[in-house]
Amino acid sequence: MTDSLLEKIEQLNQVGIALSAESDTPTLLQQILTSAQSLTHADGGTLYRVIDQQQLHFDVVQNTSLDIKLGGNHPDAISFPPIALTLATGEENLTTVASYVAIKGNMVNIEDIYSGQAFDFSGALAFDQQVHYRTKSMLTIPLKNFDQEVIGVLQLVNAMDEQGNVIAFSKESESLVRSLASQASIALTNRQLIDEHKQLFEAFSKMVADAIDKKSPYTGEHCQRVPVITMMLAKAASESNHPDFKTFQMDENDLFELETAAWLHDCGKLTTPEYIMDKSTKLETVFDRIELIKTRLNLKAFQSLAQQHNIPTKEIEASQKKYFEYSQRLQDINIGQVFFNESSADFLKSIQSELYRTLEGTEQPMLTADEFLNLNIPRGTLNDEERNIMQDHAAMSIHMLDILPFPKELQRVSEYAGGHHERMDGQGYPDQLTREELSIPARIMGIADIFEALSAGDRPYKKAKTLSESLRILGFMKQDGHIDPDLFNLFIRDKVYLTYAKAYLNPSQIDEVDHSQIPGYKAT
Repeated sequence: MTDSLLEKIEQLNQVGIALSAESDTPTLLQQILTSAQSLTHADGGTLYRVIDQQQLHFDVVQNTSLDIKLGGNHPDAISFPPIALTLATGEENLTTVASYVAIKGNMVNIEDIYSGQAFDFSGALAFDQQVHYRTKSMLTIPLKNFDQEVIGVLQLVNAMDEQGNVIAFSKESESLVRSLASQASIALTNRQLIDEHKQLFEAFSKMVADAIDKKSPYTGEHCQRVPVITMMLAKAASESNHPDFKTFQMDENDLFELETAAWLHDCGKLTTPEYIMDKSTKLETVFDRIELIKTRLNLKAFQSLAQQHNIPTKEIEASQKKYFEYSQRLQDINIGQVFFNESSADFLKSIQSELYRTLEGTEQPMLTADEFLNLNIPRGTLNDEERNIMQDHAAMSIHMLDILPFPKELQRVSEYAGGHHERMDGQGYPDQLTREELSIPARIMGIADIFEALSAGDRPYKKAKTLSESLRILGFMKQDGHIDPDLFNLFIRDKVYLTYAKAYLNPSQIDEVDHSQIPGYKAT
């Protein structure tokens, strides 16, 4: 064995190590072709991939003497159409060398294509004429996966000797390229499997998010929009030159991990009862019980009049007006249109003390204990028990995500997703974590979740807020220790909010924002 061959074997070993370590598919494809050219001293070559067992797709084309570099991670793309593996007649396309190798799975070594009769070289000959080149020797070899299916084809042209003359590809070159093809096939198959698993998990995450959004007609596209804001703010933080983020960087894998967490952040809501998720009024369960109370008031008005004889019209109208006003005020309290204060509480007590007679002849209070409890909710539509159930979705998200056997690169999904309701002052839920205990990605998700909810126009319990209103509330939350101050400032300073708003908010919501009027904002 010559020293030259030993050097090539060592080079082949180094190539195998490099191929197995490469995680970017275009770069991997380019490395395979470049390494094959180097090992065989080939002037040019093409790497094809088999697509759906129907086509050969040009992935990388290179030629040293012509200075051609296409595909892979080269800046110039390949415009050549794919080669069909089946002819219009339905027969196998065995006319070209590349398609023959892809179909038969055998290596082909041709000393001079101009003397070859077995294959159609019209494409190569036309190329030669166009660029004033002379394609002569050609070595074409299949790349096979673990199941011995051809997944790609490696084609090399014009082996060169030390003097730069074109020679045939030797047996030694065949052996080296076979070894390279084997290593390349393993690396490429592994990369394809990883990419496919990544695509599968990404699709699964989006499917879960879509299911949560569709579970409630009121949450709209919350689970689809939180990832958008999350990634906008994460990239802004990673690319920022501000001192607050000088040590924070996120690569492609980090961003994918965070995006996965964002898609799954509300997965625990799959266990939340729908009547709580959709509770748009204080008395809503399966239906809005305000209608029951209005019926009782109507009945009470009728019963009051029925006990009297020869009632003046004015008294009838006054009685009807009284109970109609009761009904209207209860309606306003139910949907939260009025500020709930001591006067509201006293009114509810007076209504509860009103009695009406049922069809069975018994007297009952106008409001049941549960109705009275729910109408006394000071803010929002959820009572304490319902709020605890609703908040439990964060803990359930962590529980559900902890069950999944995430690979190493997704180990922090549960942490990121489960922390979006924590507060910087430790008063959030489910674990009362403080700012120091929360990672920056988890804090990013907290802002994304809140801003989407503030600016959303599809919630049952509020009208769509303008951009300036949403940011003003977000500013108060920053001052209140709810959200991360540095990320809040970045969100405003880099106008991440505006990029999102232009793409996802109704134009009527996008008003003029004066940064000086946003509470707690610091530009520097």
